[in-house]
Amino acid sequence: MSAVIMDGKKLAKQTKADIAARVKQSNKKLGLGTILVGTDPGSLAYVEGKHSDCAEVGINSIRVNLPVGASEQEIIKAVTDLNNNPECTGFIVQLPLPKSVDTEKILLAIDPKKDADGLNPVNLGNLVLSVNKIIPCTPRAILALLNEYKIKLSGSKVLIIGRGTTVGRPLSILLSQKPIDATITLAHSATTNLTDLIKEADVVIAAIGIAHFIKPNMVKPGATVVDVGITRVDNKLLGDVDPAVAQVAAFFTPTPGGVGPMTRAMLLSNLLELAK
Repeated sequence: MSAVIMDGKKLAKQTKADIAARVKQSNKKLGLGTILVGTDPGSLAYVEGKHSDCAEVGINSIRVNLPVGASEQEIIKAVTDLNNNPECTGFIVQLPLPKSVDTEKILLAIDPKKDADGLNPVNLGNLVLSVNKIIPCTPRAILALLNEYKIKLSGSKVLIIGRGTTVGRPLSILLSQKPIDATITLAHSATTNLTDLIKEADVVIAAIGIAHFIKPNMVKPGATVVDVGITRVDNKLLGDVDPAVAQVAAFFTPTPGGVGPMTRAMLLSNLLELAK
C-alpha cells in the first residue's frame, strides 16, 4: 500500500487564488499585521512566508519586529498599536514567545475583532460555543485538508496527540462539533496507552514536536495520518511522523508541504472574515 499524499501546497495555491479574486472584488483595503519577537529561524521563515502570501493575493502587510529581550510592556504596546491602527484589518503575534513573557497575557491584549489567529480567549470561547467564524489557523487548515480529500470524520475515531492551545485543544473541539461529529481522543504527555490508541485510530493527528515519533508499525493499515509537528534537525525540517508511514496509511500529509502551507492560507481566510 502507498498512501495518497494530501498536498497542502496544491490546496493552498487554489485557496489563495480564490482569496485573491475576493480581495480584488472587495472595496475594502485589507492589511495583515505580524508581531515577531526575536530571531528564531523557524519563526522568521514563517513570518516571511505570511508577508509573501499577502503580496501574492493583494493584501497589504504591516511588520513589527521586536528584539528577543523585549518586555511584556513593549509587546503589549505593539499589540495596542495594531489594535488602534485603522490600516490593520487583523494581526497575529508569532508564537512561541520567549519564556520570560506571559503568552496568555499577550493574547488577551489582542482585540478579538482583529485576532487573525483566533487565539484570543474570547474567540476560543466562541469556538467552544460553536458561534465563531475565526478558527485557529492550524486546526482550520487540518479540517480543510481532510475535507478536500473526503476523509470520513463522522463517527470515526480521531486521535490528536498534543494538547497545545494553538492546535490540539481547539482542534479537538472543532472536530467533535456538529456536523463533523468525530469521536475524539486527546492524548498528551501523561497518556499511558498511547501506542494502543494510535493503533486503534482511524485518523491520527500528531502535534507534539518530536521528530519521526510515529513509526509505520504503530499505525493501523488504511488510517489517515496528519503530521503537524515540526522539528529542525541539522537545518532540516522534520515532522512527527516517519515518512515510511506513507507505506501503511491510506492518506498522509508530508512535512514540509502538508499542513504548513494551508495554515498560512487559512490566516488569509480569517483576515477576510475579520474584514466583514
